Amino acid sequence: MIGDNVKEAVPFFLVRDMEASLHFYVDGLGFKMTKQWVYDDKVRWCLLRRDGVGVMLQDLRKDDGGSVSLEGQVGLGVSIMLVCDDALAIYREVTARGISASRPFVGNGMWVTSLRDPDGYRLDFESYTDVPEETEYSEADTST
Repeated sequence: MIGDNVKEAVPFFLVRDMEASLHFYVDGLGFKMTKQWVYDDKVRWCLLRRDGVGVMLQDLRKDDGGSVSLEGQVGLGVSIMLVCDDALAIYREVTARGISASRPFVGNGMWVTSLRDPDGYRLDFESYTDVPEETEYSEADTST
């Protein structure tokens, strides 16, 4: 065994519309593009980061401009859990930016709010809490 060699898992999402995905992740969720591959003056691949989390996006377009077709819904069955310090703050932040997210609730000892990106990939922001299970967040109650 080499020791601590594996450092990070980075989700790699195939996307149908890179501009829509960048708008969602950068403008909506606050990620920053740290690396990119540009072909024909368009971002075809990129690495996005927010805090300690990375996400890679790859455009589904072929080099000739045509689209790659995939059977079924892209993102079906994919769910990424992003453990954070304050999922309620994430919920307030992204909904203020116009991103639709589920009303936070407590499950398995964590506040959870879920959203889907433009291609259907599910992202769950979660944070540990002592609040009772199945509690739902109310914006009128700031003590949660």
